[in-house]
Amino acid sequence: MSDIIDQGKLEKLAEVAVKVGLDLQKGQDLVITAPLAAVPLVRLITKHAYRAGGGLVTAFYNDEVATLARYENAADDTFDRAASWLYEGMAKAYASGAARLAISGDNPMLLAAQDPAKVARANRAMSTAYKPALEKISNFDINWNIVSYPNPSWAKQMFPDDSEEVAVRKLADAIFAASRVDVADPVAAWKEHNAALHRRSSWLNEMNFAALHFSGPGTDLTVGLADGHEWHGGASVAKNGVTCNPNIPTEEVFTTPHAHRVEGVVSSTKPLSHQGTLIDNIQVRFEAGRIVEAKASKGEAVLKKVLETDEGASRLGEVALVPHSSPISASGLLFYNTLFDENAACHIALGQCYSKCFVDGASLSPEQIAAQGGNSSLIHIDWMIGSGEVDIDGIHQDGRRVAVMRKGEWA
Repeated sequence: MSDIIDQGKLEKLAEVAVKVGLDLQKGQDLVITAPLAAVPLVRLITKHAYRAGGGLVTAFYNDEVATLARYENAADDTFDRAASWLYEGMAKAYASGAARLAISGDNPMLLAAQDPAKVARANRAMSTAYKPALEKISNFDINWNIVSYPNPSWAKQMFPDDSEEVAVRKLADAIFAASRVDVADPVAAWKEHNAALHRRSSWLNEMNFAALHFSGPGTDLTVGLADGHEWHGGASVAKNGVTCNPNIPTEEVFTTPHAHRVEGVVSSTKPLSHQGTLIDNIQVRFEAGRIVEAKASKGEAVLKKVLETDEGASRLGEVALVPHSSPISASGLLFYNTLFDENAACHIALGQCYSKCFVDGASLSPEQIAAQGGNSSLIHIDWMIGSGEVDIDGIHQDGRRVAVMRKGEWA
């Protein structure tokens, strides 16, 4: 694929991942996870990590063929187990100060033909085993980042009518554009973009709304915001003092809803690709923060399994605002990948909240976060509810309303 993917832009993506995404520190170890197809990007990131003075770089790969071999041949009881020793080791690495970089790009429909019950069991086991490591990430104890690679199996899902070569080239170009590495100076471009996102989040923090009200086709939803919530967007300072850009690309500003103050109905505006299943036309109803009714035109059984993961799975852990005119939305592409699709529209996330989205969040205990309305769960799954037909009002404590978005654009 080296002759298909622009190597200059791939090199820039690796540099941006290390310098902007992670701001890898001198002597800091790095843990990378990636699809097997992403070896070329892993090698470039590893080179730039060492050039930046990083410590040890360790990469772990997942192989789609091996994953399918498990579902087709493994004993049934193994789907209730996960490699806890591996995740315990990752948690130990993060506790010792290592940075985390994930490369996404798996085939989004890899498990579409597999038994949903087995997929759900395997996901639950993995989520349970991974929780000690995930908490280090979701609580921003460390600097972390996600970037993407144009895996051929992912590219063919997006462009099924094209040859593999053409599909990979199209996806690579889309990734480079969304990641802002198709310009002369990507690092400077990210500095400017982060400043714009910070201006949005600063205004929302000044407003200090008690709730947001979303209205549009199939949507009449009031999302109460957690007590002491704080909006973030773009680069953030982790608890270890390092400023990182967790998601590349990113177009969102986001905060924590109150787990018990969400009311009304909401409809998805884009399909959700989750563990090999496409969940489309989601419609749910909230009462006192909890989803009490849920349906979807496709993947409804999987959606309901997700909501049963644990008590917090049917409550919200994040609400994010993205203009309908964002570059990813303007591309007109459905990526079947949450990292990209969530940055095309306003979205909400089921499950775990981010402790950083509280004033002085770094000093709050899990019990204090829960008392202020923060949700806890094994999952964190984003799905899109924004479009050019959705309006959003900010609601103050005294009931006064302020226009935040009109027809999907900042008001």
